[in-house]
Amino acid sequence: MLYDRIIKQGTINEPGGKPDPQFALPSTVNWMRALRILAQDSGLSFKAAGAFYACQGKRNMDTLVENTVLEQLFLGLHHLSALEQFRAGTKTSDFARVGILAWYYGIANAASAMTAAQSGSFQEDHAGTARLWDTDIASRGLAMEPFNWRVSSLVEKTYKPEIATYKKGSGGRLLIKPTTKMEALGAAAEYLSGSASWYAWRTKEDLMSTSEFKSLGVNDFRTKAAQALRDGRLSRKSVGFIHQASRYRGKANYREALFLAYGSSTETLLTGFTDDLGGVLRGFLAMAGAFARQKIGSRLWSEFVADVDAKRSFSTRAADIWV
Repeated sequence: MLYDRIIKQGTINEPGGKPDPQFALPSTVNWMRALRILAQDSGLSFKAAGAFYACQGKRNMDTLVENTVLEQLFLGLHHLSALEQFRAGTKTSDFARVGILAWYYGIANAASAMTAAQSGSFQEDHAGTARLWDTDIASRGLAMEPFNWRVSSLVEKTYKPEIATYKKGSGGRLLIKPTTKMEALGAAAEYLSGSASWYAWRTKEDLMSTSEFKSLGVNDFRTKAAQALRDGRLSRKSVGFIHQASRYRGKANYREALFLAYGSSTETLLTGFTDDLGGVLRGFLAMAGAFARQKIGSRLWSEFVADVDAKRSFSTRAADIWV
């Protein structure tokens, strides 16, 4: 009954019907599995990240910036601790949606710590955080595999070759759970491609409501003038890992209500999902922590880790991630 009502009849915000959960669920689970496989294959750890960022020098920053870096990392660690406690649950469906939210906010906090450490900048909205991290971190080669995956433009003829480079000829599919690095490359590439396509669509929708587009007197992008306006806008947009993470959260939090909690096969498809969420967030936090240590200096970093482990009220130890 509920399936027919939501998928076939729709809701107030989507009167044409919501997406079928049989496609949304595998994509959600398999992207996270792909990320974890790629992070493990790259050897991502705090020690490896320390070597990666060894050339990054300490940055002169005021106390408020330092405090922001430490605060955001602490928040990210707290989200990881929540995820790791979910593993003790007996039914993944009970907390899969909340788990995605904890994962995303942990990622966003760690990303904000990196941008504050890099440029002293901080954004409080999702879009701003994604844009700033891609500009300040990913586009400058300061993100590690697989979090460095990005497209530099939303023009299709530009981003498709970039995605093909990441894919490396893999035949892996997003709808099939990856078990090897090659399969993971294909699944992750498909998710990046889907994200680029979605952000391009949203950019075009936003453009069509502007006075600049309306002045052309057209309803689509069939004319050369409209295409030039479209491509100019798309060429200035990039999509990086935080953009993908934000879209991932949105699908779980606002749309596709059934795909994480409805159907007889859902629990089976979610096998290992909580471990994958935690593993990927651990890797991202290790990377962000190593970057922050270089920027704020080893003395303050050591004080931070020691203080958190002495006074935290949650389970996961800072030293387990950042020493």
